[in-house]
Amino acid sequence: MRMFDHFIRAAKMWPDRACFISGQTTHTYAEILAYCRRIGAALRALPIEENARVAVYSPNDSMGFTCILGTLAGNYTWVPLNAKNAADENAYIMDNTGCEVLFYHSSFVEQVAHIRANVPGLKVLVCIDRHDGDCRSLTEFMQSATAELPDYADEPDRRVCILSSGGTTGRPKGAVWSNHLWEAEISTYWACAPFEGHAVHLVAAPMTHAAGVTAFCLFPRGATQVIIDKADPLLVMETIQRHKVTHLFLPPTVIYMMLAHPKVRDFDYSSLKYLLYAAAPMSPDKLTEAMKIFGPVMAQSYGQVEAPMFCTFMTPKEHEEALTQGKEKRLWSAGRPTLLTQVEIMDDDGNLLPPEERGEVVIRGNLVMDGYYNNKEATDAVSTFAWHHTGDIGYKDEDHFVYIVDRKKDMIISGGFNIYSTEVEQAVLSHPAVQECVVIGVPDDKWGEAVKAVVEIKAGHKVTPEEIVALCKERLGSVKAPKTVEVWETLPRSAVGKVLKRTIRDKFWAGRQRAI
Repeated sequence: MRMFDHFIRAAKMWPDRACFISGQTTHTYAEILAYCRRIGAALRALPIEENARVAVYSPNDSMGFTCILGTLAGNYTWVPLNAKNAADENAYIMDNTGCEVLFYHSSFVEQVAHIRANVPGLKVLVCIDRHDGDCRSLTEFMQSATAELPDYADEPDRRVCILSSGGTTGRPKGAVWSNHLWEAEISTYWACAPFEGHAVHLVAAPMTHAAGVTAFCLFPRGATQVIIDKADPLLVMETIQRHKVTHLFLPPTVIYMMLAHPKVRDFDYSSLKYLLYAAAPMSPDKLTEAMKIFGPVMAQSYGQVEAPMFCTFMTPKEHEEALTQGKEKRLWSAGRPTLLTQVEIMDDDGNLLPPEERGEVVIRGNLVMDGYYNNKEATDAVSTFAWHHTGDIGYKDEDHFVYIVDRKKDMIISGGFNIYSTEVEQAVLSHPAVQECVVIGVPDDKWGEAVKAVVEIKAGHKVTPEEIVALCKERLGSVKAPKTVEVWETLPRSAVGKVLKRTIRDKFWAGRQRAI
């Protein structure tokens, strides 16, 4: 099936069900399908190439999401633009992917002016929520459709979207996803997280990332998507109770803020069936606390832009078993490989490693991207030995649970010992006063690299560097414990809220010829 066909299925089966709820506005599936067809038809009337790239630049917004669906309805390629990116980065993404059309929200008028000046191939701009100068409103654009949309063939290998691979260490690359990837993604989601009844999904994290992927996975069964414009902890908790939310994706950072909120126990979370966390592991201590507060609903997945979200999965039941059956170590894992995806551990020579041996996490299956857009060299670099290379270091236990211990390039070598920073970070995060933590190697005349922890403290809490060092020595031993600890008011973050470890590390290596 085409990616958009999954949405059509829901609209035919539940036409009068709420598709989007945003503030006081509700749109049914039938209404959104009609909008999508008009958007797709209006795109078909433009002088743009077949399968042209169409960007959508919007905060979490129901009509912004509808523009994404309309792009897919017209059989074009969707290019997501993160609402929190700098205008220069979004201009680069659009230029790099050859975008010809831009749907944008009026809150980005200034950024769009920069994009227009720096994306020479851009032909058409449409303002989602109003008329803007020489740019048509979405309503005006839909009125320009000259014909009905045709019934498109099922093309499994057709390019559907191009997602940015991040960019914390350089210019982002465009990972190409096809119809067959989306079919594997949706199938895998339902195999991992079965649910009977009417799902209500809260889109709180950016709709251009994991929250949007989760929404697309839930569309085929007619889920109602409740959209809020930001993942504010109090707003998230209020919305869960108000709309009886059943499904929710959040990065660990937001879950930590919810757990630290003074009102966290004031709301009813009994409607929740799956609270999915991904993008980074959670501290087992905080994960245990979350299970006590939100119920037996915690689930974890592992993936990346190049192999999205559901390469591994840890179910709510597996979380419970880890606590009740003396298997607490599993709370450090990312779950087990999913039904349609192979996940293995490989050494630098291409050999697959046995349980408990550490190496690079490699993936094979239809969840792997088709490659980087117009970048064969980068594609080949992550595709050696006929596997996709994630750049993550990990291992599998005897029961096939996968443990991610670090990024390959983030390993610290101190005094001849290999130290995986994620392991130290989890120890630091177990301290009740710590909100976020980054562990890096810094130059040291004696050790070559010394382990340093840079931490952000929860509001109203205090902790000394000596306390953190003592905690880590107790949990990990003196070799892995930080030699020094710095407390920063806030840690630098990317547009999607991910802590920029490289930015922090570069501060300590500046001016040196080598960074190891």
